[in-house]
Amino acid sequence: MADSVLYEVSDGLATITINRPEAMNAMNTEAKVALRDAAQEAAADPAVRAVLLTAAGRAFCVGQDLKEHIGTLAAAREAGSGDVMTTVREHYNPIVRALTEMPKPVVAGVNGVAAGAGLGFALAADYRVVADTAKFTTSFAGVALTADSAVSWTLPRLIGQSRAADLLLFPRSFSAREAYEWGIANKLVPADDLAAEAAAVARALAEGPTVAYAALKESLAFGAGHTLGETLEKEDELQTRAGASEDHAIAVQAFIGKEKPKYLGR
Repeated sequence: MADSVLYEVSDGLATITINRPEAMNAMNTEAKVALRDAAQEAAADPAVRAVLLTAAGRAFCVGQDLKEHIGTLAAAREAGSGDVMTTVREHYNPIVRALTEMPKPVVAGVNGVAAGAGLGFALAADYRVVADTAKFTTSFAGVALTADSAVSWTLPRLIGQSRAADLLLFPRSFSAREAYEWGIANKLVPADDLAAEAAAVARALAEGPTVAYAALKESLAFGAGHTLGETLEKEDELQTRAGASEDHAIAVQAFIGKEKPKYLGR
């Protein structure tokens, strides 16, 4: 991986760290490629049972690197091209799909401002641990753009269509406390405790029943867009899969023996 994104795997936990603190972790092309590759590697690696997405410095991610983007706009004008946002399909979409669709839980440790695509990355996680000093910004319309990084999909599912429309049409920042009250932040912690708390949550998930977690992710995503009958059929399919896992047998035996289960992730 490039220096702009750090990647480490330890005892089933992959830690992905956006590492451009001098630019508030703005996403230039190098960082976008590296984050995409890291997320896809974590998704494909059977040794990875959970992912922690976090960032270095005082920001989580402020989205697109606008300094680089100015150059992209100028080059497109010179070439007579109107397609200046290829980064959405080349980078942002694959990043979000890897985070949301990987068959293992993803924890976002939000240490500071999450804006634009950075907001999208945080919302794509399954669980968000947020520093009490962090803030979120729906900045797209503020630079005459529409939402990307799946924000138009994730945000209304978390906070409702009306509030999401308000935040996107009239872009502004909202606090970590608001994010917690609205259901965006799963856990709100003092800023000094963010790294340890986010790692503890991710570590607990990495030691858990991975097959069941994968089924839960799939079930939640499916249920959000299907009928009750379709969802019941999907639950039957997924429960069959989870019930056949080694971890289910381990959990049952541990319950009978009044012991703590030691899951294998399969």
